[in-house]
Amino acid sequence: MASPTPEFARYCCELLHAAGPCVARRMFGGYGISTDGLTLALLVDLGAGEKLWLKADSDSQGHFEAAGCERFIYHAKSKPVHLNYYSAPDEAMESAALMAPWARLALQAALTARHAQAVKKPRTPQSTSKTSAAKKGPARGTP
Repeated sequence: MASPTPEFARYCCELLHAAGPCVARRMFGGYGISTDGLTLALLVDLGAGEKLWLKADSDSQGHFEAAGCERFIYHAKSKPVHLNYYSAPDEAMESAALMAPWARLALQAALTARHAQAVKKPRTPQSTSKTSAAKKGPARGTP
């Protein structure tokens, strides 16, 4: 399998601009496209050429399926693994204006995933060295 080209990654970032300023970073033989730290798309060649895969969730999945988009499936240890990404509609690959509603769907799915992850793993307060030192009192030998 060939890796997507940097030129294709830049083009996809331009297409997805409606979701915010995008950055493409190399990952797993392809690229991850993110905005504000949220991954909203992948660029991966699963054997049929380089393709833009947009993040989906239970709310947007039907939109992608109705548009005839392909679900991201790869094989690991001879078993299919389904990810919540769908290929971008062919016509949306032609312009940022046509991609805009799909970019917003992908961004919303990324935001939903971030929220679900935050709810699943509540943050625990981290003690700082100042707080710890204050609780311990002055160090020995100090007046």
